[in-house]
Amino acid sequence: MSTRLAEEIADALAQEALRVAQETGDERLTDELCQTVGALSPTVEEALRTAIRMRMAEKRGYDFLRTKRSQAPN
Repeated sequence: MSTRLAEEIADALAQEALRVAQETGDERLTDELCQTVGALSPTVEEALRTAIRMRMAEKRGYDFLRTKRSQAPN
Protein backbone atom coordinates (compact mmCIF):
# COMPACT_ATOMS: atom_id res chain seq x y z
CA MET A 1 0.00 0.00 0.00
CA SER A 2 1.31 3.41 -0.82
CA THR A 3 2.07 5.79 2.01
CA ARG A 4 -0.13 8.42 0.41
CA LEU A 5 -3.14 6.11 0.31
CA ALA A 6 -2.57 5.06 3.93
CA GLU A 7 -2.43 8.73 4.97
CA GLU A 8 -5.63 9.56 3.04
CA ILE A 9 -7.49 6.65 4.61
CA ALA A 10 -6.13 7.50 8.04
CA ASP A 11 -7.06 11.17 7.85
CA ALA A 12 -10.63 10.41 6.76
CA LEU A 13 -10.99 7.86 9.58
CA ALA A 14 -9.42 10.25 12.10
CA GLN A 15 -11.81 13.07 11.27
CA GLU A 16 -14.85 10.80 11.52
CA ALA A 17 -13.61 9.10 14.70
CA LEU A 18 -13.02 12.42 16.43
CA ARG A 19 -16.53 13.57 15.44
CA VAL A 20 -18.13 10.38 16.75
CA ALA A 21 -16.04 10.47 19.94
CA GLN A 22 -17.17 14.03 20.60
CA GLU A 23 -20.83 13.21 19.85
CA THR A 24 -20.85 10.11 22.05
CA GLY A 25 -18.42 11.20 24.75
CA ASP A 26 -16.46 7.98 24.18
CA GLU A 27 -12.87 8.86 25.08
CA ARG A 28 -11.59 5.39 24.14
CA LEU A 29 -13.13 5.29 20.67
CA THR A 30 -9.99 6.42 18.84
CA ASP A 31 -7.81 3.87 20.64
CA GLU A 32 -10.28 1.10 19.89
CA LEU A 33 -10.42 2.14 16.24
CA CYS A 34 -6.62 2.13 16.00
CA GLN A 35 -6.48 -1.39 17.46
CA THR A 36 -9.20 -2.59 15.10
CA VAL A 37 -7.51 -1.14 12.04
CA GLY A 38 -4.07 -2.23 13.20
CA ALA A 39 -5.14 -5.86 13.26
CA LEU A 40 -5.28 -5.72 9.47
CA SER A 41 -2.80 -2.99 8.61
CA PRO A 42 -0.09 -1.73 10.96
CA THR A 43 0.78 0.88 8.33
CA VAL A 44 -2.71 2.39 8.42
CA GLU A 45 -2.77 2.13 12.22
CA GLU A 46 0.37 4.23 12.57
CA ALA A 47 -0.90 6.74 10.02
CA LEU A 48 -4.24 6.86 11.87
CA ARG A 49 -2.59 7.52 15.23
CA THR A 50 -0.57 10.31 13.63
CA ALA A 51 -3.64 11.79 11.91
CA ILE A 52 -5.61 11.75 15.18
CA ARG A 53 -2.81 13.56 17.02
CA MET A 54 -2.48 16.10 14.20
CA ARG A 55 -6.24 16.79 14.08
CA MET A 56 -6.38 17.15 17.86
CA ALA A 57 -3.42 19.56 17.75
CA GLU A 58 -5.13 21.51 14.98
CA LYS A 59 -8.29 21.84 17.07
CA ARG A 60 -6.30 22.91 20.11
CA GLY A 61 -4.49 25.53 18.04
CA TYR A 62 -7.70 26.99 16.64
CA ASP A 63 -9.31 26.97 20.09
CA PHE A 64 -6.31 28.86 21.46
CA LEU A 65 -6.50 31.46 18.70
CA ARG A 66 -10.26 31.94 19.21
CA THR A 67 -9.70 32.47 22.92
CA LYS A 68 -6.95 35.01 22.31
CA ARG A 69 -9.07 36.81 19.74
CA SER A 70 -12.03 37.01 22.13
CA GLN A 71 -9.79 38.40 24.89
CA ALA A 72 -8.20 41.07 22.73
CA PRO A 73 -9.26 44.65 23.34
CA ASN A 74 -11.42 46.05 20.57
